Amino acid sequence: MRTPLRMALSKLVGWTADRKLPGALRAPAYKTYAKLTGASLAESRGPLDIYPSLGAFFVRHLNAGARPIEADPTKLPSPVDGTFQSITPVTNGTVLQAKGKPYTVRELLGDVGADVDLEGGHQWTIYLSPRDYHRIHAPETCELTEARWIPGARWSVQPWVLNWLKVLPVNERFPLRLETDRGPLFLVLVGALNVGRMRVLGLDPRHAGPVRPALPFARGAELARFEMGSTIVLLSPKGVWKPTANCVPGRTVKLGEAIAELAE
Repeated sequence: MRTPLRMALSKLVGWTADRKLPGALRAPAYKTYAKLTGASLAESRGPLDIYPSLGAFFVRHLNAGARPIEADPTKLPSPVDGTFQSITPVTNGTVLQAKGKPYTVRELLGDVGADVDLEGGHQWTIYLSPRDYHRIHAPETCELTEARWIPGARWSVQPWVLNWLKVLPVNERFPLRLETDRGPLFLVLVGALNVGRMRVLGLDPRHAGPVRPALPFARGAELARFEMGSTIVLLSPKGVWKPTANCVPGRTVKLGEAIAELAE
């Protein structure tokens, strides 16, 4: 599945994104990028010329307070900016990537959380476009106890592709197990056509197995980042969290906005 053409293209895009730009070209380059993608420059922390490359600008931090985190402990905030692609229950071990495109949660997670029964739980799939903020934050106070980088393809994760091909369980991905006071959550970072670099704070990029000692994260704290656009999948076991009414495919969502409420 890791076809030479797609892998070569991903490497070329990564190499280009890492090239340092002369100081005088940075602001014009990033303004052009923002105009083409719809990215907001007003939210970016600091002047544009502090970002030495397009890659650095892509993972820019936001101004303090730009993404308030839902304060109600009975609600779960979105870990990312993006667009809802799919929100479905886990039925017979299966969820939907998009309408008519089912896959099993075990295909997606591999052996991460193999001891957890997700039947009857829920999944939220959120697509991050090039305009979105690309840092991923903890949806709840948690400990990262297990993570496994899984090699795979780098198909595009644009919504129209997900409607056509089974992508999420075959693309390169990084499933994370987050232990919370209400039990485990699973957060899966899915790579894409130009995205082979998924970074989790405190972990080697190719980590595979238990995380010892476990890594603590506060609710809303930065947890990981994509170095180009991609997708995340959040999974919760039965009887813990259920989607809120605003979780509708095609709707945009911001980091910190409530996407789940207690199922009890």
